Amino acid sequence: MLTRAASVLVPLFGRLTVTSELRMRLPAGTIFAANHDSLADPAVVLSALRSLGVEPVVMAAAGLWRVPVLGRALAREGHIPVHRRSARAAHALDAAAEALAGGRHVLLYGEGGLPGRRDATPGPPEAFRSGLARLAQTSGALVVPVGHVGARRISSGSTAKQLAGVLTAPVRRPRCHVHVGAPLRLPTEARTGTAAARRAVTVAWRTAARAVGDQEAQLHLV
Repeated sequence: MLTRAASVLVPLFGRLTVTSELRMRLPAGTIFAANHDSLADPAVVLSALRSLGVEPVVMAAAGLWRVPVLGRALAREGHIPVHRRSARAAHALDAAAEALAGGRHVLLYGEGGLPGRRDATPGPPEAFRSGLARLAQTSGALVVPVGHVGARRISSGSTAKQLAGVLTAPVRRPRCHVHVGAPLRLPTEARTGTAAARRAVTVAWRTAARAVGDQEAQLHLV
């Protein structure tokens, strides 16, 4: 339901294009790791992945489960709440490992949160947390890097600016691009695995930024 809803709604708020380096049938239980820079980007990424025949469960902030209707949909479809900065945070990795073992793909954000910048300018992935690398090591799953640009043009900044962005997006219809990179096997050591994942997602993000041709994003490509 959530992925289908994203596929219906995203074209109303922006112009989504997708490119992919996938040249193989992915094994069941693959990790998709994306950059995270807007509250709108889960919908953009889910819509893009669905166009490629992938419908993952998502690791997302636990607060979303308290939102009426949305929370019930998230729970019903097996998405994974992340209780950040609490003793329960590790439970999300256990749940993700269980989902992978059950053959489901998992989408997560290596940065573990949104960037602190307030404007709508796209930026490359910030520092990754080690959870992605640890999950890949314990599960043995392949990691597919996903880079995207444009979601911040739909929603970013203060609460007022985010609301204004969402309300005006159907008129502006900003361009969003998602690039899905080639699958990789992360190094087993957590630090090197984390660094490798961030590099791969950054390369995918650069590809997406070039596809969009965003002049401000181009400043980060040198």
